[in-house]
Amino acid sequence: MLSFRIEGGHRLKGDIIPQGAKNEALQIVCAVLLTPEPVTIHNIPDIRDVNKLIELLGDMGVVVEKLSSSSYRFTAKDIDLNYLESDAYRLKGSALRGSIMVLGPLLARFGKSRIPKPGGDKIGRRRLDTHFLGFEKLGAKFNYDPQNGFYNIDASNLQGCYMLLDEASVTGTANILMAAVLSKGTTTIYHAACEPYIQQLCKMLNRMGAKISGIGSNLLTIEGVDYLKGTEHTMLPDMIEIGSFIGMAAMTQSEITIKNAGVEHLGIIPETFRRLGIRLDIKGDDIYIPAQEHYEIDTFIDGSIMTVSDHPWPGFTPDLLSIVLVTAVQAKGTVLIHQKMFESRLFFVDKLIEMGSQIILCDPHRATVIGLNRAIPLRGIRMTSPDIRAGVSLLIAAMSAKGVSIIDNAEQIDRGYQQIDTRLRNLGAVIERIDGSK
Repeated sequence: MLSFRIEGGHRLKGDIIPQGAKNEALQIVCAVLLTPEPVTIHNIPDIRDVNKLIELLGDMGVVVEKLSSSSYRFTAKDIDLNYLESDAYRLKGSALRGSIMVLGPLLARFGKSRIPKPGGDKIGRRRLDTHFLGFEKLGAKFNYDPQNGFYNIDASNLQGCYMLLDEASVTGTANILMAAVLSKGTTTIYHAACEPYIQQLCKMLNRMGAKISGIGSNLLTIEGVDYLKGTEHTMLPDMIEIGSFIGMAAMTQSEITIKNAGVEHLGIIPETFRRLGIRLDIKGDDIYIPAQEHYEIDTFIDGSIMTVSDHPWPGFTPDLLSIVLVTAVQAKGTVLIHQKMFESRLFFVDKLIEMGSQIILCDPHRATVIGLNRAIPLRGIRMTSPDIRAGVSLLIAAMSAKGVSIIDNAEQIDRGYQQIDTRLRNLGAVIERIDGSK
């Protein structure tokens, strides 16, 4: 078991460049299955979830060429559909949540696919209904085998249609979109997700020859085409990592510049952290966070306690609520964190309370943070990372705490953050990887 050992209380200083966007990578990498021609992708993050997905594509017959540390060329000319019947595919696919994203491209290009029930974070129920209902409206037929946990899908005659999604799911929208681009006729997706990652996927598919309109809105229209060609694509910086660095700078009283942050794609994220009292200056495409001794949480106009909650884009992303929560721990003031989407994502606050935070977990979806305003330092403890975002939140708490903390199950953090210990050490953090079983 991998663990991080963190000596808290050290201020950071310097520049850091965010990795490529994890959530974009999981759909963009799968889109290479839509064409037999080469597709070159740049700024791919070197993280566990993406690396496992690339490995899975290689096992399926995709020729994978690593051009540099963050650039790959994929050629999906000869796909071995028999691999989908193997035990190896069942084991790898079920361990990786991103494996669900191969469905849309395989259905579009080959008319059939199968997939084991995917894995991923243990943050509560993460249903796949949006994906499957969308495929069914396009004409796919499903058969779930409870004996081996496989979904078998026949999509030999996909037809464009109108659909109203039951939720604005990012992965659901991406998967349906990739199935629709090679379907016959016109598909209209209403209540579609419109995150920058979906916009990136749409633009990439259009360069490949797809006909998608309405990009950036929640109403997408796709005119099916017969063939997609190869292309070249560069992924956005990871907005979740950028938000994590903003919160980390505030909690550790550090002076950090986030370089090449893709500011125009961050939406409401910078303003949300400003409402926590964090000063940040946007200089071109960089974000400068000065060292702050104190920061004060804003209130609503009538003086009531501010609430930060998650919403579909362009609202605040649920992936940053854990970061906002931990950042508020040492602020002046009180904030209510409302995590609407996942019912288990706030359960890590028990560790923050053990470290000395003042947090009331109201129910599985809401927590009230009463800021300490640095009157009391957090204390280092041993804890376990339950998921990617909670893991980084605990890491931020540990870096601001007095004493030494151990974070077990640090593999969860590696799933979403590229070489995080090395990059933070370059800023002055005292963090090392250890064998947590000893």
